[in-house]
Amino acid sequence: MPWPRYWDEAMETIAPGALRELEDRLVRDAASYVWDRSPFYHAKFREAGVTPQQITGARDLPRLPFTSKAELRSSQEAHPPFGAHTAVPVQEVVRVHRTSGSTGRPLYIAMTRRDAHITNECGARAFWAAGLRPDHAVVHCLNYCLWLGGYTDHSTLEHTGAAVVPFGVGHSDLLVRTIRDLGVTAISCTPSYMAVLARVVRDELRIEPRELGLRLGLFGGEPGMAIPGVRHALQETWGMAAKDANYGMSDALSNFAAECDARPELHFLGQGAILCQLIDPERERDKEIAAGESGEFVFTTLGREGQPLLRYRSGDVVTIVGTDACECGRTGFRFRVLGRSDDMLIVKGINVFPSAVETILADLRPELTGAFRILLPKPNPLDVLSILAEHGEAVAPDHLPGLRAKVEGRLREFLSARAEVELVAPNSLPGFESKAKRLVKLYAGETR
Repeated sequence: MPWPRYWDEAMETIAPGALRELEDRLVRDAASYVWDRSPFYHAKFREAGVTPQQITGARDLPRLPFTSKAELRSSQEAHPPFGAHTAVPVQEVVRVHRTSGSTGRPLYIAMTRRDAHITNECGARAFWAAGLRPDHAVVHCLNYCLWLGGYTDHSTLEHTGAAVVPFGVGHSDLLVRTIRDLGVTAISCTPSYMAVLARVVRDELRIEPRELGLRLGLFGGEPGMAIPGVRHALQETWGMAAKDANYGMSDALSNFAAECDARPELHFLGQGAILCQLIDPERERDKEIAAGESGEFVFTTLGREGQPLLRYRSGDVVTIVGTDACECGRTGFRFRVLGRSDDMLIVKGINVFPSAVETILADLRPELTGAFRILLPKPNPLDVLSILAEHGEAVAPDHLPGLRAKVEGRLREFLSARAEVELVAPNSLPGFESKAKRLVKLYAGETR
């Protein structure tokens, strides 16, 4: 049967002027709501000398200070379990998640029934735009243990009408047999996990991955899908449509951006639920969301009851690709994620994101596998990039010196930074079923 083109046509194709009016009204409501119900934000308003009446729309939000993750952690430590930024009594909380805590104490996320519904609606817009339909059987392979990407993304996938197989992480041998036995046609996971899974398919089932029957990949959690080489490898290996289908932030809104069939660009699909603004992360000045602009996303939740956020610094640095309507008819701005501001490396005064390194190495397949680690002997600034990279299966030992020189030259050409590369054997770097870890902090004995 022919399925509708959009999950929520009215919101996904809303005219820019109408969206501004909607956002202004919801921003006013959010300001009044937190003033009345969140001790944390009531205090922030008073410290800034601002009243809710002075926040007449999105243009007035810069009058308020930013909210940081460190502040929310402190709030939860001082006012357990959910913090003074929480705006509902505990009896209205229906679901609790936790962030990964990879860069500090984890945050507990408290959701009301309405918060969960909004999350499902925005996530359904994203998965639908990427091609998921009720006639798909989709296996979900993210961690179900407290992390928002597990159960909540499962709930969102289910919200589209698709049949969801809640597999989680681990037991890859059982996973490939489950996909075969159930006739699963779609998979939801991180893009890097597919390389692990391809090896398991060949070893366990003795078939090529494209013979398994997966036709749609819904990927997120990592920057890999912005890399043409990664996308091409997924499509060639698996014979599937590989889609960047799951961009969001657990602290704010689990999933509100995805690709459509017309363009390999992330479309903003959180209309009416979240307001995205752009700032220069170093100068902390607001920037216009306009084609060609780059900066850090700052989020304000709209209509969120449990833990509303105003001017929340995401740490995600993005480039705005376009603000015109896409050929698919969706009117949300389109963007590309450059990386995390807290992952940005400074090499001899040059800013380098691990995702940029990933792009360059992925384009050198099959001479490289694409797997790599960046070794950090000390905190920023660095004198040189130290990289471990896997060479391809077919590279002969006597060709390794030439390949190393080629890789270092390509990195220097595109990053304007000097790199020292050590080539290691294929499959020698550990694979990850969850988010791939690219930075190895030797000075702290830590990987992230």
